[in-house]
Amino acid sequence: MSNRKLVETIPIAPLKIIALEGCKELGETVNHCVVEARRALLEILDHVPAYLGYDNDTYLVDYSIPRFGTGEAKAVINETIRGCDLFIIADVMNYTNMYKINGEDTMKSPDDHFQDLKRVIAAAKISKVYRINVIIPFLYESRQHRRDKLESLDCAYGLQELSNMGVENIITFDAHDARVQNAIPIRGFDNFFTSLQFIRELLFTEENVLQSKNDLMIISPDEGGMTRAVYYANVLGVEMGMFYKRRDYTQIVDGRNPIVAHEFLGSSVEGKDVFIIDDIISSGESILDVARELKKRKARRVFVGATFGLFCNGIEKIDEAYKNGDIDRIYTTNLVYTPQELFTRPYYKNVDMSKYISLIVDTLNHDTSVNDIINPSELIQELLQSRRQM
Repeated sequence: MSNRKLVETIPIAPLKIIALEGCKELGETVNHCVVEARRALLEILDHVPAYLGYDNDTYLVDYSIPRFGTGEAKAVINETIRGCDLFIIADVMNYTNMYKINGEDTMKSPDDHFQDLKRVIAAAKISKVYRINVIIPFLYESRQHRRDKLESLDCAYGLQELSNMGVENIITFDAHDARVQNAIPIRGFDNFFTSLQFIRELLFTEENVLQSKNDLMIISPDEGGMTRAVYYANVLGVEMGMFYKRRDYTQIVDGRNPIVAHEFLGSSVEGKDVFIIDDIISSGESILDVARELKKRKARRVFVGATFGLFCNGIEKIDEAYKNGDIDRIYTTNLVYTPQELFTRPYYKNVDMSKYISLIVDTLNHDTSVNDIINPSELIQELLQSRRQM
């Protein structure tokens, strides 16, 4: 928990939450967690704070985004939110949301979701909210965060749009490259990590994992994930290894240089459990190639963890890899939409981030420090110690 306890501070303004269409289920769960946490807090206090709207049955705002037959839209807020501290939660990667254009169903793209987010922000500004905070777990266009040639810099442009509209704080998770925050230097930008939740799920899901420091090895699937893998290895006190993607720079396929091979750097993985940790599973091909290489090197079990499981090309290849024994478990979070068929697979485990988001919302609403929940090293050590005592 943050240094300044919630019991020692008061909310900066009455709390309100808008969960956009792509993440209604996540928003409802976060809302429930906030309601329960605040009621539990009130029970231990010797006095009941008379903060306006502190103890509510719900903090969710009733809103709608009606569309014309052409597909054009607007955002309508159906209740007063004047003077409130508003948190808008948006999942720009939910590909199951549809709308009609000229009578035909059209799938919402990330651009459509981002446009809806801006519509809601515009409506909220008219409503005279006290402050607007945007929780966008998968940072919009985060993989287009730097410019190498004559190309757009979409992530930076998107952040600047939100900043120019008056958004005070942007909250994201495991950003592809958090340095993109330099595009909005005078706005709040918090990049939270999922390490505590992944380690907890790994330790309590897998039998006999991390019985000793020689039993587990953390693997980075590429150079870009080195910092993340080093952190996991250090807090767990285990070794790490990494793969680097050897590419053919003489040609471009689908907008990128094709991968020729995955080369491994690290000590032997023979007889060890390995945990491949990454931020995104897109098509899944790179992760599966890495898993196969580790199995060839006689790794005992291969676990895969990724904050965002996009599975753009479906899950058939994942099914095949599990059947062939290339992977033993895949962990992804509920920060973005998860294909429902994954929940029926024996190899899949969903890591729930709802309580963590509710803690972030409550902490920021109380205007207290988020340092302790950004850097959960002490909590991870407590988790490891409690597990050793079991």
